[in-house]
Amino acid sequence: MSNCLEGRTVVVFGVANKRSIAWAIAQQMQQAGAQLAITYQNERLKQEADELIAALPNAQAFQCDVSRDEEIAQLFEQLKSRYGKLDALVHSIAFAPAEELKGEFAGTSREGFRVALDISVYSLVALARAARPLMTEGGSVMTLTYYGAEKVVPRYNVMGVAKAALEASVRYLAYDLGKNKIRVNAISAGPIKTLAARGISGFGDMLGAQAERAPLQRNVDVKEVAATAVFLASDGATGITGETIYVDCGYNIMGF
Repeated sequence: MSNCLEGRTVVVFGVANKRSIAWAIAQQMQQAGAQLAITYQNERLKQEADELIAALPNAQAFQCDVSRDEEIAQLFEQLKSRYGKLDALVHSIAFAPAEELKGEFAGTSREGFRVALDISVYSLVALARAARPLMTEGGSVMTLTYYGAEKVVPRYNVMGVAKAALEASVRYLAYDLGKNKIRVNAISAGPIKTLAARGISGFGDMLGAQAERAPLQRNVDVKEVAATAVFLASDGATGITGETIYVDCGYNIMGF
């Protein structure tokens, strides 16, 4: 897929550090020839974002807290001014308060539920809506999900519910944006050792179960997830929309 994104502009949300899935995606997008806009949440995270982005030619950093509509509007005005149009958007954002990822799902607080759905799901809706006017030649919107949306993963709790809502949102957005030649898909990655994943109680058990039961008998590599993202942004995926694509070494096909 060398240079398959040459001349295209991609905005990536969710680059937190060098171990994040979004960072791996940004790197492979750049290697495929894309011009990158990479966002960071707030001023506190700006320095780390700038240090990462400095390693990527043709990448530019922009601030955007996706929980604030005014910041989303401001960002897309900046993107329009700088690039004119967008070709792809990567949504790699998920959050729930740490206490909600322990114990029982039945103990989820009202506020924890609201925060998880707002940050992890509504942000995709808001970003896709803002990106549509800039995708003048069509485009690709993609998000990151997990198998906990479909089956119970103990202690994944409210994030499983959020991911289920995220996957449903992908389908509804695919329908709405299809008339604009914009494709919307989700990548369901197997468990990966990221900073965010460490907040999930029992994450080590998830890794162990995956490696033991997946047909490929291993855990997925973050570079494999990133390669799928590049594919979804490329012309090779122009007939794919509304889908959840599993990149989990086949774990999802197993009954036990």
